[in-house]
Amino acid sequence: MIDNLFEELAWLPPAPADFKQRCRALAEQQDPGREDPGRELWALSKHALKAPQLARLAAAMGRLAASGRPLAPLTPFKLGVLGNGTLDMIVPALAGTAIRHGFALECVTAPYGVYAQQALDPQSTINRAKCDAVLLALDARALPLPPAADAGEAQAIVAEAVDHVESFCDALHSNSGAICIVQTLAAFPETLFGSADRTIPASPRYLVDAFNRELLSRMESRPDIVLDVAGLAETVGLSRWHSPAQWNLAKLPFADDYVPLYADHVGRLLGAMRGKSRRCLVLDLDNTLWSGVIGDDGMEGIGIAEGDAVGEAFRAVQKLALDLRRRGVVLAVSSKNDDAVARRVFREHPEMLLREEHITVFQANWNDKASNIKAISEELSLGLDAFVFLDDNPVERGIIRQLLPDVAIPELPADPAYYSRTLAAAGYFDSLTFSSEDRQRADFYASNAQRVALKQKAGGVDAYYASLDMEITFAPFDEPGRSRIVQLINKSNQFNLTTRRYTEAEIATLERDTSCFTLQIRLTDVFGDNGMISVVICRPVDASSWAIDTWLMSCRVLGRNVERMVLRELILQARRRGISRLVGQYIASGRNDLVSDHYAKLGFRPCEAEGIWLFDTADPEPVATMKVISRNVEFSRL
Repeated sequence: MIDNLFEELAWLPPAPADFKQRCRALAEQQDPGREDPGRELWALSKHALKAPQLARLAAAMGRLAASGRPLAPLTPFKLGVLGNGTLDMIVPALAGTAIRHGFALECVTAPYGVYAQQALDPQSTINRAKCDAVLLALDARALPLPPAADAGEAQAIVAEAVDHVESFCDALHSNSGAICIVQTLAAFPETLFGSADRTIPASPRYLVDAFNRELLSRMESRPDIVLDVAGLAETVGLSRWHSPAQWNLAKLPFADDYVPLYADHVGRLLGAMRGKSRRCLVLDLDNTLWSGVIGDDGMEGIGIAEGDAVGEAFRAVQKLALDLRRRGVVLAVSSKNDDAVARRVFREHPEMLLREEHITVFQANWNDKASNIKAISEELSLGLDAFVFLDDNPVERGIIRQLLPDVAIPELPADPAYYSRTLAAAGYFDSLTFSSEDRQRADFYASNAQRVALKQKAGGVDAYYASLDMEITFAPFDEPGRSRIVQLINKSNQFNLTTRRYTEAEIATLERDTSCFTLQIRLTDVFGDNGMISVVICRPVDASSWAIDTWLMSCRVLGRNVERMVLRELILQARRRGISRLVGQYIASGRNDLVSDHYAKLGFRPCEAEGIWLFDTADPEPVATMKVISRNVEFSRL
């Protein structure tokens, strides 16, 4: 058993023995020519670190930032932290953990006990800091939840308490523009009525449960994000989460053993906000999806049978993988095996839950797994930072960590019964939303693999494009597409000219902004619907010019002339509105080198200002290479 899975963050490898010395060397680094201090911080962060180690790592990052050293690939993020408990221990852990999730986090805090004033005062420290987000770390002790006489009174009490929280969020939005991260409430383990606690309105548990339901209901229509502390506390156990002694002594809102876990969950949310969640699970086969070695033991000798303790452990891994696929995670295989032998299990074994059609890319051969994962990355047009690799072999895990550091690789315990729990606990695929396109993503990538196969057979690029029978659809931003638009904006890194990020509330505002021009672009072909694959936002420079604020595209449709079709649509729509010039901008992010020459290829002229490109809409538009549907009735509002 691994009772310490959550306390120890056991899906991460243990900290290196020289962790302290390496942090000190980074913090005291005086050599400005030393490369990639951000990557060194990131490498150190990817271990199971205790709160003091996280604080040490955060301090090293602070020293580097103060000296002006670049911290790429870490992304700057400013987080306000407000709460009713003592946050002195939590804040350094948040900064240290955020490195693991790809952020150089700056935390803005306030003195103990003044969270209400900080939220409501426009000139407070938090509001003047103009944070990207504010973590509103309130627990049940901060809110008025007195015992209720009946269900009606309980509902009124709960509504008032949620109003209380919403007023803080509204003030922070108004005063600073920050999005809020709002916590659900962790119930206390002490009961008042025993088993009836959840049914009697006078019970604190009843009120906490009702508060959480009301909060979650209201958050569905708000731009704010929920951090489910209630679920986290119940996962580890309420009696372990809450420490009366530490609250009485130091006003710690939860036991200090769980500071790293809490910080990791905050980091996951920040990652989901900025599109850093993983999208592909690569699976080893022998002793990962089944017990035994298929090449030695044969179909009859591997263990995946229902009713067998060992077999059911591996079936649990398959079930989790299948559930992840249903919510949009792409599945792939990388195994040292004979291809035909490995595939036969998926095709013929009666106890297999996963089948060949569930696997988008199947790499079973005798190549090294790093090469296989690179091949999978290329076939899917996904960066390595989108991948998670599950393998029972610690040697293979170590090799991939060394050769492909962008790939996430969970440590696995000795007992396979805990494989699936460990993978789920790591939270690699955490998401803020779940759209219909998420549900179809794995199928999108599977269809794309078919397109790759067709391209290899086609007699040239033009013949290939013609055989796809593509149809592209242009429409303005709207409410039905909003969640996918936000997701694309925050997840697209490689084909993204400016990598500007927007929240759902900001996109909703753009929908109503008559001065802006927006496009959501969809693509279909003979293999099916690719879904929404591109987003464009144009803002007015003056009466006759548009600045292309955002232009991004899913990499799975690279090489299909989509960008030329988008430019064609921009030119046509600009002419209709008297716009004579498009102003493009390329802002290098370290991850979007793919589009460094995007505007040059499309015929834009370089401007004197670095990264600025111009296009006269009187110039000829690109020739259409596919059928176009332009739903522009709504554009008449412009």
